[in-house]
Amino acid sequence: MTSSPATARTDAPTPGFAQVGSRYYPVFVSVFTALVIISNLAATKGVTLGHIGNFPIIVDGAFIVFPLTYVIGDVLSEVYGFKAAGRAIILGFAMNILAALTLWVTIYLPAADFYTNQEHFENIVHAYTQLILAGLAGFIVGQTINAWTVVKIKERTKEKHLWARLVGSTFAGQLGDTLVFCSIAAGAIGIKTFGDFATYTALGWVYKTVVEVIMLPVTYRVIAYIKRHEPTYTQLV
Repeated sequence: MTSSPATARTDAPTPGFAQVGSRYYPVFVSVFTALVIISNLAATKGVTLGHIGNFPIIVDGAFIVFPLTYVIGDVLSEVYGFKAAGRAIILGFAMNILAALTLWVTIYLPAADFYTNQEHFENIVHAYTQLILAGLAGFIVGQTINAWTVVKIKERTKEKHLWARLVGSTFAGQLGDTLVFCSIAAGAIGIKTFGDFATYTALGWVYKTVVEVIMLPVTYRVIAYIKRHEPTYTQLV
């Protein structure tokens, strides 16, 4: 049967991007979602990594894996486009909300006689819920800026200057994410003074940006591999 012109236009790949119906896209979205949930759980603990003079180096437990979400976000935006990256963001936080609801239901389930950690469990769930709200606001702002920046720079540079897209999107996206996230999350991890908040915010932004810049060689290779092996990817020329 011959496809109609309308069907052909619908099925045709968008120049510069791949279609999402491949084996790679679901893998990236799954890892992305897992990292978001792991990060929010780890972020319930404030961490001091030492001091610079009289200033404590304050972060949270999410610093271990959270920057990787932006690496994956860059891959999704560069290879699949803004809408595909947006789907991953929405799915990631939908699963976070499901996790929070599950934990809240668990709080009110009758505790076994031998279970002695009810108070600690409640404290973690309360902090996790606040961090989900912080993460939802910050991540939507940051990842949206990140994905939009990648796509807009790509429209101008085509397939050239990938480093400009990755660094530019990281700089802008992480700034928006960190400002919004830290403003809401600071209270959840026990930050009370403006000095500690400023240090927490500034270090978070610098750290996440530096990690992504360091990860550029890996991100380059992953993007190049996916572009070569995605049958629907067409270069933007």
